[in-house]
Amino acid sequence: CPPPGMLPLCHRPPAWGRAAQQPPCLPFTPCRAFSNNKILVELDESSGVATMKFKSPPVNSLSLDFLTEFCISLEKLENDRACRGVIFTSAVPKIFSSGLDITEMCGKTTEHYTEFWRAVQEMWLRLYGSNMVTVAAVNGSSPAGGCLLALSCDYRIMVENPKFSIGLNEAQLGIVAPFWFKDTFVNVVGHRVAERSLQLGSLHPAPEAHKFGIVDELVPEEKLQEKAAAVMAQWLALPDHARQLTKSMMRKAVLDRLLAHREEDIQNFISFISKESIQKSLRMYMEMLKKKKS
Repeated sequence: CPPPGMLPLCHRPPAWGRAAQQPPCLPFTPCRAFSNNKILVELDESSGVATMKFKSPPVNSLSLDFLTEFCISLEKLENDRACRGVIFTSAVPKIFSSGLDITEMCGKTTEHYTEFWRAVQEMWLRLYGSNMVTVAAVNGSSPAGGCLLALSCDYRIMVENPKFSIGLNEAQLGIVAPFWFKDTFVNVVGHRVAERSLQLGSLHPAPEAHKFGIVDELVPEEKLQEKAAAVMAQWLALPDHARQLTKSMMRKAVLDRLLAHREEDIQNFISFISKESIQKSLRMYMEMLKKKKS
């Protein structure tokens, strides 16, 4: 594959009923790449599979800039006839994504909170509702919004390292996970596991995450990309239109719920995040992170 930055993807109409995928990338296979500041995207045209690598050190936090680049990159792939599936992974060691960037939610204006939360919504709407096959290759810890990103994919593979954890741990920060975070979690693991995990703000080590169904399987780190490609090939062996319509049928009600209450959800976020008690909790958390770094 050529280096990042070559041959940017163009916008083309989405394709339906594309042919089943071809074998994985071989030497000299046509491969196109484009790179933003925080995300590297490579598309293997022979297989129809793109890889989106998060490269926003130190922890791939979901800042406004990151979310904007994520949505633009996903839209480009969605509109590219050659692309049928996307594998999401991290280029930063030991972390998939640390979740929402705390600095975007602390000490900012109402206008900023509005813009930021709308970008978070957009990321989820595009990913959860994508026509493409989406596979999360989780090669590090993935709390909070990072967990949501993985949960929104069709399939999750995680490195079998007990030092890596994943979960919606918002309660630990004094924050309540929004209803659409909760709905996504419930749809993956069931009501009881989700309720307990959300109330406790649990971060589950990889073996426990697999046991509870948060991730679909665990593999050694050196096998992660190979396994993700194999899973992708299995999903792409089906006719696109049947898979896409089935996915829409399963997810439409959850997506429609946010779309119907999107502005209300933004106002709820602003009201909640602006409370002095919440701002104090966030400031304390950021101070704790600074002490850890030092």
